[in-house]
Amino acid sequence: MKYKVNVPIVLLLVAPMIVYGGEIKGKVKAKGAKHSGDAVVYIDKMPGKTFQPPKEAAVMDQKNLVFIPHVLPIIAGTTVNYLNSDDVLHNVFTPDKCAEKFNLGTWPKGQVRSYTFKEPGCVAVMLCNVHPEMEAYIVVLETPYFAVSAKDGVYSIKDVPAGKYTLKIWHEKLKGEAVTVEIPEKGNIVVDFELKK
Repeated sequence: MKYKVNVPIVLLLVAPMIVYGGEIKGKVKAKGAKHSGDAVVYIDKMPGKTFQPPKEAAVMDQKNLVFIPHVLPIIAGTTVNYLNSDDVLHNVFTPDKCAEKFNLGTWPKGQVRSYTFKEPGCVAVMLCNVHPEMEAYIVVLETPYFAVSAKDGVYSIKDVPAGKYTLKIWHEKLKGEAVTVEIPEKGNIVVDFELKK
């Protein structure tokens, strides 16, 4: 007697690479500035969507009497840790009401003080009571789709969900026009900005 054995055939399916969305890239030209860096390009709002801040805090360092980075975009609700990497004392504060005019006091090298930015749309200047030449900016946004331009003006925002949005730009001294963009399911769009006084 012969037995017929049914051997199941297992097919290994390779899942296609997940595509999260399109990419916005381009170049910022800052007329009248030393370079085209430190501009924040961002999607203003996404109707019906809210975004949770990251669990890990963002970091703004103080090194060689300079805030690093000079411009830090974050989502509302993000905590920023201010690290002192200098051998001297620093005192971080802001005069801006949208950040509760906080003053973190003075602290030595290696220590960290923190503040959580709650208000979307807030642009808070960071200053140091000990070193008046120090200055930086925290830009509080509603979406995680943002980028800071490099010194040559190049920026890139990846994995943007397909849809129609308003793309805005912020610079500490110059102004640029917002544009409406339509993001494809795949691929990229190029948006260049020109900033002027």
